Amino acid sequence: MGMGLLQTFLLLAALAAQPGAAAQPAVPEIPLAPAHAAAVTTPSAPDAWGGIRSGTEATLSDRVVSYRIAATLDPVKHTVTGKQTLTWRNRSAQSAGSVYLHLYLNAFEGENSTFATERRARKGGFRTGVATGDGEWGYIELRGVTQGGARVPWRFVHPDGGPDTDHTVVRLDLPIPVAAGASTNLDISFFDQLPRVVARTGYFGSFHLVGQWFPKIAVLELPGERGATAPRWNAHEMHLESEFYADFGSYDVRLTVPKGYTVGATGERQGPPLEQGGMLTHHFMQDDVHDFAWTADNRTGTPLSDTWTVPGGAPVTITVLYPKELASNAEPALRATKQALNYFSNTLGPYPYRTITVVVPPHNADEAGGMEYPTFVTTESHADVSANTLDAYLTDFTTIHEFGHGYFYGILASNEFEEPMLDEGLNNYWNFRMLRDRPIHLTTSFLRRLGLGVAWEGFASERSQAPRAAPADAPGQNAYDRLQGMTPIYTRTSGTMRDLEARIGKEATERAFKEYYRRWKFRHPSVADLRETLAEASGQRAIVEQVFAQQIYKVARIDDRIEEFDSEEVLPLTGTAQVDGVRMERLKGEVETAISAKRAMWKHDHPAAAEGSGPFPFETTVLLRRRGAPVRQTLVVKFADGTREEVVWDDERQWVRYSWVKPVRAVSAEMDPERAHLMDISKLDDSKTIVPDRAASIRWSLELGALWQMFLTLIASIV
Repeated sequence: MGMGLLQTFLLLAALAAQPGAAAQPAVPEIPLAPAHAAAVTTPSAPDAWGGIRSGTEATLSDRVVSYRIAATLDPVKHTVTGKQTLTWRNRSAQSAGSVYLHLYLNAFEGENSTFATERRARKGGFRTGVATGDGEWGYIELRGVTQGGARVPWRFVHPDGGPDTDHTVVRLDLPIPVAAGASTNLDISFFDQLPRVVARTGYFGSFHLVGQWFPKIAVLELPGERGATAPRWNAHEMHLESEFYADFGSYDVRLTVPKGYTVGATGERQGPPLEQGGMLTHHFMQDDVHDFAWTADNRTGTPLSDTWTVPGGAPVTITVLYPKELASNAEPALRATKQALNYFSNTLGPYPYRTITVVVPPHNADEAGGMEYPTFVTTESHADVSANTLDAYLTDFTTIHEFGHGYFYGILASNEFEEPMLDEGLNNYWNFRMLRDRPIHLTTSFLRRLGLGVAWEGFASERSQAPRAAPADAPGQNAYDRLQGMTPIYTRTSGTMRDLEARIGKEATERAFKEYYRRWKFRHPSVADLRETLAEASGQRAIVEQVFAQQIYKVARIDDRIEEFDSEEVLPLTGTAQVDGVRMERLKGEVETAISAKRAMWKHDHPAAAEGSGPFPFETTVLLRRRGAPVRQTLVVKFADGTREEVVWDDERQWVRYSWVKPVRAVSAEMDPERAHLMDISKLDDSKTIVPDRAASIRWSLELGALWQMFLTLIASIV
């Protein structure tokens, strides 16, 4: 009995001595980031996220977190049972008594999550529009969390004010606070029920695309990082159209699946899989990334692999995984990946990893396509991927697009909740920029038989999809407070960046984006950091700041047009005038006779004179109107003798009139001849001619007539 009392006393004394015991002072609360935060206006501090990565450091990133995960897939029940040790380092100067985890998979647990609520409110399709049926929901359960052997209590929170039934963010109140600069280990057991493939993750048949699948710690931002003025937790709910944001770290993951399943994942495979009891354990590791995803399927064809050497870097192993029935898509996906590796490495910076895995989802799993994770992407499958077909272009574009995310989402690691334009928008711009140098004439097998094809220009296509007349949401707005959804993030950002390039030049643009990548790789830049880098590196601060003020932080329509265009002879006029002190009247008949006589003499003396010239000068007048934001416009007026006049309109006026008196009539007037403003509402009102040109209308009439005749012939042949 006495021995038991002594043990009890010693145990109580030990507990009292532990950091974080009840006797310790309360740990100050670290607040959450604002629910509706959007584009940051204040540049980050020079030492944000540890400062610029020079390449001389021991690691590519300042690793904040590490995950050691062991997970087992049941491909029949479509479940994953996992255990993980999460090691997190407190970068702040104060203790952290609580941490926040993302449980993204709970977005798909039912109709009352933030994700599902926003989907209903949208009243339209999302991505492929796949609906979730009975028995097809997915979720993640925390089965247990401990810190140093002590149980960690948790509760669900709603940082963005979502419904109480949303379970995508959880708060852990730690038994032992994490001191400034210290690290802690959290041992977590969890269970996933994968959904029928939806919104980038899930299963269809034996195919499994496992994303958003493990408890993932939120980002603790410090003063001077992305506009923060004090430490704050950046932890947003899983919204319908938002994606992710996380710290860089290391992943050590063991995936156990039945024999016969092909596995692909983020990172490098660590030796051959280990077999035990009819199951194989595949081991993958990857440092300096901020997420991990994987796939498993027993219908995969023989993986297609190749290597590509980064200019100035190490060889990269490319692996394409595909279902046997879509083997035709493997080689195009491999080729597009090589092209993207080359382009991005040369225009931004060398690809820093040693692997890239590309997954072609099977039929009926399209919702898993078109998604990016570090060193691991999914593309799309298409039927006719032969040269110059629309399907081939779409395969190329999707593969290139998802690979490009590896730079803007992966290496630059922007906050996709609050500033999605830094990933989706910039990546889209860089994709079309790459494809701009590749002439593409689209066709299909049917159109080829008819001898028809369509020339394709990516930025023109983006322009056609961008809301220009009534844009509602600034590209710098967050991903979830958007009246017009995420499409303008892609289209208006890429169009705006393309227009900025047209104004400052290709060389300045490439120099500026290379500098952006150099400064901000393996950090987390904000829109303000992009703005400052482009302004400094391009040497065109005034233009860059104007574009960001008008089209990134706000959304202004551009609508300049040629309102009027006239070129008329300056003829003698009737009336009275003093000549040598004597007032005389020029009578109408006399003036008309004089004009006719002068014209006849001119024609006699200049029998070969060009149309639009004569004995009298011509006054040419052009009226420009502005119904949107002021932008720098160039006006070019061409004349009958081949001369031209060029003026620049660069002020705040809503209209301006230019005029010239020249010996010849004007032929045409064109505003923005270099097409620097592709986001203008209409390019059709940017030019006018003195003599109407019916060539375009005649051509389209003939084209439509021919198509109508072809349609009638087809119907007649069927009947």
